[in-house]
Amino acid sequence: MRIEKCWFCSSSVYPGHGIQFVRNDAKIFKFCRSKCHKNFKMKRNPRKVKWTKAYRRLHGKDMTQDSTFEFERKRNRPEKYDRNLTADVLTAIKKIDKVRSTRSAQHIKTRVSGKKSQQLKLDLKTLQDIGMIKAPDSLQQAPEKLKVGVSHKQSVEDKMEE
Repeated sequence: MRIEKCWFCSSSVYPGHGIQFVRNDAKIFKFCRSKCHKNFKMKRNPRKVKWTKAYRRLHGKDMTQDSTFEFERKRNRPEKYDRNLTADVLTAIKKIDKVRSTRSAQHIKTRVSGKKSQQLKLDLKTLQDIGMIKAPDSLQQAPEKLKVGVSHKQSVEDKMEE
């Protein structure tokens, strides 16, 4: 049982699922769903379609250079079954998943921090522009001079009306 990769979006195609297209030159294309197959027939470039992995990698949204991705390479040579080798592989898979998750978390953290620094620069620029606007003269005075006094007669008359 082999899990294939979709030619268009690079997602997993499990056995018994998806569509297989064979061109006249005997090249085989496997698609995970009809959406990918239709986009392929419309001659769309997966690097220009925003929801594909090719687009995400090209535009820096996903990790591209990680040594753990080498473990997913397709190998056409069958291996002989060895119980010790299988046990080692299963433990290695757990370690690889752990390493990959920590690296992806770090990748996301660096992307978010870059976005925060860009937003901070924009905010500073807008604050500099706000400094050019002058407040009205009444607001520029000291706050002590702006105290409003209420006469005693008005407060007594207000109490009477209530």
